[in-house]
Amino acid sequence: MKIEFSLAPAADVTVLGLPVEKEGLERARFGAIGVAGQGLAMGAAHAARFDGEAGAIVDLMVPTDTGVAQLLLIGTGSGSEVDFERAGGALTAKLLTSGATAVTVDFGALPTPPAAQAIARFAAAAASRAWRIDTYRTRLPEKQRPTLTTLNVAGASDAAAAAWAAQEAVVNGLALTRTLVAEPPNVMYPGSFVERVTADLAGLGLEISVLGEAEMAELGMGALLGVSQGSVREGQLLVLKWSGKGPGDPDLALVGKGVTFDTGGISLKPGPGMEDMKWDMGGAGAVAGAMKALALRRAKANVIGVCGLVENMPDGNAQRPGDIVTSMSGQTIEILNTDAEGRLVLCDALTWVQQNHRPRTIVDLATLTGAMIIALGNEHGGMFANDDSLADQLLAAGRASGDLLWRFPLSDAYNKLIDSPIADMKNVGPRGAGSITAAQFLQRFIDKGVRWAHLDIAGMVWADKPGATFDKGATGYGVRLLDRFVADNFEG
Repeated sequence: MKIEFSLAPAADVTVLGLPVEKEGLERARFGAIGVAGQGLAMGAAHAARFDGEAGAIVDLMVPTDTGVAQLLLIGTGSGSEVDFERAGGALTAKLLTSGATAVTVDFGALPTPPAAQAIARFAAAAASRAWRIDTYRTRLPEKQRPTLTTLNVAGASDAAAAAWAAQEAVVNGLALTRTLVAEPPNVMYPGSFVERVTADLAGLGLEISVLGEAEMAELGMGALLGVSQGSVREGQLLVLKWSGKGPGDPDLALVGKGVTFDTGGISLKPGPGMEDMKWDMGGAGAVAGAMKALALRRAKANVIGVCGLVENMPDGNAQRPGDIVTSMSGQTIEILNTDAEGRLVLCDALTWVQQNHRPRTIVDLATLTGAMIIALGNEHGGMFANDDSLADQLLAAGRASGDLLWRFPLSDAYNKLIDSPIADMKNVGPRGAGSITAAQFLQRFIDKGVRWAHLDIAGMVWADKPGATFDKGATGYGVRLLDRFVADNFEG
């Protein structure tokens, strides 16, 4: 969606949105809408019991000097950034397939000028909510096709336009992540993921490199390659480096699990619902989208993104329960369940980035455990951290961005649950505390002195119902979180 800014609505505007604050209907400014139109709007609002609640909308036609116009009263709640975000997403959801091609929102309708960041969040939500993937829908009815292409923001300050520039970078990063997650697994596999991301990020100033299976075998990445060996698709390690502060080691590494399809391997998943496992690369998708956002807004930070990309398939050459693999770190792992594969991919990616780039802080993201969905549903991502200050920074970034997190514990008692009688560790613990033992597994690969957090986002990368900034399907969770985390803690 194209976002434009203007001083005031055009005289011939045909679709006009007027923001209304909570319990502020009587204070709303209707601008060029005449007395008759105002009367109709007030009547419709009272009939709908509308009182400016965030995301609530009253839609009606009103007379103008040039004919009639579609008028939408848009609730902005208490005026917080989150309320404005909800309002922007609701507007697009209302108009996306309505036949309207453009809408003007006059922020001069509010008695008090809103903060620049709030307006930028409104525009970002409107643009994000417009994202769809209709590539494979060849018989989509005309009335279901998107028509809305432009949002004109009127009556906003220059500061709002500047704030939108940073938000636009995040919106573009979200679009990349959602596309990667939504594509079918016969289209999106390790090699095509690399090709898609490399093409999308070309010219943005990122240093991009790729390791194939031969190179990873030379480095001893037996854990990652063990997952990949049952697939005809070759595994890849995609590295995206952004040096916004100049040459030098990155201060932060973002590491993403990229299992482009997960059958469970020999420990085969149940058939019903297995199609959902195309989004088991949501962590890698979030890393790619976040790196795009950082590059687009020229973030003053040195950050490296690493995506471990594999396909987990059952095959005559597939990894078996009972196998023992040697990770790049030299630690050995007894494979009890081939469906606990994400941690095997991540552990080698974590070792690789520490040995080659020495980041002081690492955040990994993964759709790692079904147990996390049982614990948190689809409202929060789970977080584990070895450093309280890092945990606090991520929690704050989650609240500020809307990508919420909830912290879980780590301890020696949980760590002992993955000790193996025949190797250094098992790749699964007992049934209880499954998300925690998965995190404990990863912690064994973190070097001393490195701040590390693991984000288990299994319930967050895909949605079965629409949200404020997304329709059903890929959510792009993690991009806004990571961008805000970098902005608040690694720039300045």
